[in-house]
Amino acid sequence: MTLSLDLAARIVDAGLAHARQHNFRSMTIAVLDAGGHLIAFKREDRSGILRPEIAQGKAWGVLGMGHGARDLAMRSKEAPAFYAAIAATSQGRVIPVPGGVLVRNEAGDILGSVGVSGDMPDNDEACALAGIGEVGLVADPGHGPQPA
Repeated sequence: MTLSLDLAARIVDAGLAHARQHNFRSMTIAVLDAGGHLIAFKREDRSGILRPEIAQGKAWGVLGMGHGARDLAMRSKEAPAFYAAIAATSQGRVIPVPGGVLVRNEAGDILGSVGVSGDMPDNDEACALAGIGEVGLVADPGHGPQPA
């Protein structure tokens, strides 16, 4: 199974619907395939001008490292020099903050990733989880505290 344009578009739309249901700030959502290619993207009105780069950076970082953003955030605190090097190596495209979620199939294979930016990191992540759950795939936000 691959992460098709149809599935990616449904993930984005469900994530945005979740944001509206909870009155989150204006969101930007990016979905990448397993090769890191952008396949679906939306930026809500009034979402900040850096939000596209942040959303894609969250998605690209988790895909590149093979761990959800909660793992990356925890690891960046434990090894700040390593993550500073990763930021430099990736030209700043790795953003180790919740809101970057791997998309897996039932077998655990990585199909792609979702990056969300616009509100607090836990709310961003909640939108990604809602979108991925809507299409019946497995969301992997990493370990650590999960949002309620």
